[in-house]
This record gives sequence, structure tokens and C-alpha cells, in this order.
Amino acid sequence: MSAILVALIVSACIFAGGLVGLLLQRVLPERHLTKETFDVVRLATGMLSVLASLVLGLLVATVKTSYDMTDHSIRGYSADLILLHETLRDYGKDAAAQPIDLLRGYTERVMADNWPKSGDRPPFVEDRGAGMMLEHVREAIRALRPADAGQKWLQDEALQISNSLLQQRWLLIEQAGPTVHPIVVIILVSWITLIFISFGMSAPHNALVVVAFLVSALAIGGAIFLILEMDRPFDGILKISSRPMATAIDHMRE
Repeated sequence: MSAILVALIVSACIFAGGLVGLLLQRVLPERHLTKETFDVVRLATGMLSVLASLVLGLLVATVKTSYDMTDHSIRGYSADLILLHETLRDYGKDAAAQPIDLLRGYTERVMADNWPKSGDRPPFVEDRGAGMMLEHVREAIRALRPADAGQKWLQDEALQISNSLLQQRWLLIEQAGPTVHPIVVIILVSWITLIFISFGMSAPHNALVVVAFLVSALAIGGAIFLILEMDRPFDGILKISSRPMATAIDHMRE
């Protein structure tokens, strides 16, 4: 289910809660609408509002941190790809032609898999073919026969970078999955809906109140949208930019 659809459903539930509160104000017996009753309801609503605010803020902070970490990892991954290409080129473009071609092919495949020009594809899943290509790069580097101490040093550096790339690749695969459990969102929306029901029970019946409920519901739906979008860093509207990987590919094609 898309984040936009979920956000609209959340907004509809919260807005419906406010309308239900207005309806309850009309149908409940008079003894349930006393000042003392509303004081207790406001007290319970205040406690629930604090809990909902804390959970909502925690979710936003969690997904924002995860999103920023993944974005930083992609930039570091792209930088290491460029560094490995530079190291192999310094070793000798002719001598290291095979690992250079394999590295370029791997980078182009990662770009096509995670930022496709058309169609929907799973983000940064375990693409065994791409993984094998990166392992072949390491094997091709190990197969190099350095002619002097300088080439030996460059070979060791290239092997170290390729090992780092393999490790980073698995970290990116593990980070690609969602971090927010649907149950947490469902419970949070239930709390906020109850809060709006209590608001409706004590609100006057006029169009401005209904508009305020609608705007507030859409705002909270927008917050849920941001949470779900940032929780999918390689998919959706707010997906991580492909510019670092595109820069690496352009550099390798020079």
C-alpha cells in the first residue's frame, strides 16, 4: 500500500473521529455532558495527547536518522567505487583492464537496479548477480601480477577497498527494509482518533470547527506520510538521490 493512500486513510479516520465526537454531543444524555464529566475527559485527553506527541516525534526522529544514515552510506559507497577505479587506473589501465571493466559494469547495474528509469523494482535487495560481479572484481584484483613495489601497494589498496565495498553492500541491503512496524502506526492513529472524538464532544457545532478538524487531520496524515516515505529510502517520492552513483559512473566512463 502506498504512503499516500495510507496517509489519506489516516486523515479520514482522524477527521471521522472529530465528526463522531460532534455527533455524540447531540445523542448522549444530558448527565454525560456535565462540566465535571468534561473535566475528566480533558484530563484523560491531555495524558493521551502527551503520549501521542511523544510517539509521533520519536517515529519522525527515528526514520529521519535512518534516512540520513542511508543517504550518507550511499555517498560513501559511491566515493569508494570512484576511489577503487582511481586505484586500478593508477596501477595501469592496460594491466588492470579486466577489474576496471567489471567495476564499471557493477556500478551501472547497481544504478539500474535501484534507480530504474521505468517500472517498479525492489530497492537494494540481494541481487546475487550484482554481488557476484563485485566478487569477480576482487578476484580479478587478486589475480594481478604487480611488477614492482608501487603496483604491489596499489593492489593491496584495491583489495582493501573492494573488501570494504562488499561489507558496505551487505549493510545497505540490511538497511533497505522498513524500520517502523505497522502496529505502531495503527496504535498511534487510534490514540489520535480518540483525542479528536473528545475534542468533538466539547466543540461547538459550526463549519469552522469542521474545517479545523479537517485541516488538523490532513496535517497529521502528512506527518504519517513523511514517516512512511522516509522509511523507504530507495523507493517513493522522497527516495535517496541517485546523483552520487551517477557521478561515479560518469567518472568511470571518462
